[in-house]
Amino acid sequence: MYLTKTPKFIQSLFPSFTWRVNEQKEKVLYLTFDDGPIPEVTPWVLEQLKKYDAKATFFCVGDNVRKHLDIFQQVVKEGHTVGNHTYHHLSGWRTDNIPYFHDIRKCASLVKSDLFRPPYGRIKPKQTQFLSRHYKIVMWDVLSGDFDQNISAEDCYQNVLKAVVPGSIVVFHDSLKAENKLKNVLPRILEHYYLKGYTFKAIQSNFNKKKRLSEVA
Repeated sequence: MYLTKTPKFIQSLFPSFTWRVNEQKEKVLYLTFDDGPIPEVTPWVLEQLKKYDAKATFFCVGDNVRKHLDIFQQVVKEGHTVGNHTYHHLSGWRTDNIPYFHDIRKCASLVKSDLFRPPYGRIKPKQTQFLSRHYKIVMWDVLSGDFDQNISAEDCYQNVLKAVVPGSIVVFHDSLKAENKLKNVLPRILEHYYLKGYTFKAIQSNFNKKKRLSEVA
């Protein structure tokens, strides 16, 4: 069970998280891609984004970066921002704090960013407290559902259309699990909002202004 639109009351309960970007209602969307990079999907995503001069944010699993460093470097070279998504895609709810922090630090040795997204959006209060000192914890206000094997590509497309507002942070996945729906939906979303006058921006990282977690943890 998941919510395709994160209710405002939930967002208000966790004000230290970034749920969307307020730009005085400018027509801007923040597309994000979780769980890559992988050769079967990530290069294709980059091709689609390039068609619309779109920038995005990729929350990368450290082990995938290790295995596909060339693709990760391509993401950065093409002007997108990257974020830490742990090394082994760990759920904070199911992982003790110290092993969780060590896994994030291992990812940080490869992904130089102060952006962090907890896998599954699951993170404990103590984990939040510690990580907030070193990272901007980025959640979302629109979840496409591209990972859900029980919905159709059209359902996924409608999930986004019904929930997006200016400044929305939208979650997709550059993963094998999401591949079929993503390849149907992403081009349609890019075209739809481009024709409506939207631009697509990356969430900005202030990494160079902060110490890395690997230096302080």
